[in-house]
Formats: sequence, structure tokens, C-alpha cells
Amino acid sequence: MSATATEIVPEVRELPPVNPPHARWTRFILPGYTILMILYLASPIFVMILYGFNDIPGDRQTAKFWGFTLDWWKNVFNIPGLPEAFKNSLLIAPFSAAIATTIGTLFGLALGRYRFRGLRAVDFVIFLAIAVPEIVLGSSLLSMFVLGQVRLGFATILLSHIGFSIAFVAVTVRARVQGLDRSLEEAAQDLFATPIVGFYKVTLPLIAPAILAGFLLAFVLSLDDFVITNFVAGQTNTFPLWVFGAQRIGIPPQVNVMGTILFGAAIVAALVNVFGQRRRGRA
Repeated sequence: MSATATEIVPEVRELPPVNPPHARWTRFILPGYTILMILYLASPIFVMILYGFNDIPGDRQTAKFWGFTLDWWKNVFNIPGLPEAFKNSLLIAPFSAAIATTIGTLFGLALGRYRFRGLRAVDFVIFLAIAVPEIVLGSSLLSMFVLGQVRLGFATILLSHIGFSIAFVAVTVRARVQGLDRSLEEAAQDLFATPIVGFYKVTLPLIAPAILAGFLLAFVLSLDDFVITNFVAGQTNTFPLWVFGAQRIGIPPQVNVMGTILFGAAIVAALVNVFGQRRRGRA
């Protein structure tokens, strides 16, 4: 009896190790490559922040780092023309982003929810606005304003930034709308909610992250745009245009300070967005 029991017991084989010794070092390839790419992409930002504290002897930045100073932070607005250009950028960006977000959200809702004649043509126009080179878009906007005898300046910059930002917002919102669960809206209607109440109570909270993402994207695109703005600005200066003009004679260190301020504001906005989404997820 015991012999038979012994014969039917299967042979237990030792399994190979999950991470064999010769393959353990390969697990560091992807993390190492990721860290190197992050450092490569972020290195210009680190250099900009560092040279905002460079104690140079003159008023134009050099490649040599002379030491740390806070003088450029104290005198950040003491360069003629720079405060006005920075102010124009900070005025145009939020207004153009707000208007583009409003129009783009409506576009995204329509494109993501309804099927109508001419939908493919509208899709083509939206993606064409994203794919077309900026120099082509800028020259066409300039021709339109000149033929319409519109004076180039603050208003033409604002209209141009609204125009090229709408497509980005519409695509962002449309992707969110197509992934919504329509049964939630139907449940709201079953609970006697009107279409308007259902939109504000159900649909709008669900697409709010996409709307915020579209707004931030439009804001950043407007803030750092140079090519299109250069065509339609006229005598109005923005921060990118001022930096481009100043680099011919040397860029002052205050430009690094303002770039650091903008980068810090972008980080704060991104953190607020992340924490806001986490709170909504927990609720």
C-alpha cells in the first residue's frame, strides 16, 4: 500500500527564480532611461531658474555663473518695455482662454454627442486648425485683417489666439464626452430632472476636468505664442515678442526671473488641478 502511494506522488520540480541573476540588471534600463529623458527635457528650465540668480557684473546675461544674487528679483520690472509686454501677455492669455474654452466646450459637446450632416467636414476643419503650420495660419490671419481694414494691435492678437485655441479645447472636451456613461443622464431624467438641471447636475461635473484641461492648454498656448502673434501684433508687444527683440542685443536676467514666475504659476495650477480631481474622486 505504501509503495503504491509512493509511486503515484508526482515529482516536485524546483521552479526557476523569477528574476534570474543574469537578467536582474535589465530592470534598471527603463527607469534609468526615463530619468535621463526627464532631466534632458527639464534641463533648460533648471538653467533658466539658476541664471535668474546670476550675479553678473552688467545688465546682460552671460554663460558664466558669477554667484547668487536677488537683485534681479527686486528689479524685475525696471527694464523699459518689459512690464508692458508682460502685462499684455497676462491680459490676453486668460481672456482668450476663457472665450476659447466656452466656444470649444460647446463644439466638443456637439461633436461628441450628436451625429449630423457635415460632421466629417467639421472634424476636418478642427483637426486642420491643429495641424496647419503656425506661419501659414499667421499669414492668413494677417491677410484677413488687412483686407478687412482692421487695425493691428491688442484686439487682433486676442481674436487670433481665440481662433487657434478653440480647436484644442474642442478636441479635449470631445474625448471626454465620448467616454461618458449616458445612463447617468437617463437616470437623472427618470428622477424628473429637466434637461438643464441634468446638464448642470450630471454632465457638467463629469466633463469639468476636460474643460479645465482645455482652459489651461489654451492659456499656455496663448501665453507663449510667438509666430502668429508676430504677424498680427502691429505695434503691440507681448512677452515672447519682447524677448525675441531683446536677444539681438543681449537678454537681461529679468527675463529668467519672469520665466521662473510663469513656470511656478504653471506648477501651482497643475497641482490645484490634480488635488481638485482627487477630491472629486473621493466625493
